[in-house]
Amino acid sequence: MPNIIYESVRGITPISIDDVMLRNRKIFLVGDVSETSCNELIKELLYLESEDNTQPITLFINSPGGSVRDGLGVYDTIRLLKSPVTAVVTGIAASMGSIILLACDPKRRFMLPSASVMIHDASFGKMDVGGMKPHEIQHEVDMLNQTNERLISIIAERTGKSKDQVSEVTKHDAYFNADEAIEFGLASAVIGPEQLSNLI
Repeated sequence: MPNIIYESVRGITPISIDDVMLRNRKIFLVGDVSETSCNELIKELLYLESEDNTQPITLFINSPGGSVRDGLGVYDTIRLLKSPVTAVVTGIAASMGSIILLACDPKRRFMLPSASVMIHDASFGKMDVGGMKPHEIQHEVDMLNQTNERLISIIAERTGKSKDQVSEVTKHDAYFNADEAIEFGLASAVIGPEQLSNLI
């Protein structure tokens, strides 16, 4: 990871770019939504909240999604913060990445011009049902349906769509370019030079 070189009366000090960005209240979700990435995000969010809960935080997202449980932990944390959180989708906010995007205020969800968002129903992923009894499989299906209802409720609430409208769209992987995401209520604007300057 490249370092930024700071020169002071104490001499030259190399500081990682991540540390510099965190100091400036800029954090990143890059790659899978996982226990590790979400724990790091939550720690950073809570640290910045404790430092000054009146100042905005900018979250840059480029994620294919991943763990629903861990992603909902980030979603809930953002919703509980007093610090206003702005999201910027730099590549894709897919699956749980899109849910984390929706945690931010509707007017604070930006996308780069070529970015995209994808929403869909919850899925089992790579769960192996080999050796499971019918009632155990049914229990897993019931839990999956509960999770899906939770995600549909979030998307509906945060986009202004009805649950039926969302359910119809999320039956399949639904990809939105920046303009389509804005129209659906997933994002607020395509970021321009002025907004980018304000965020960095």
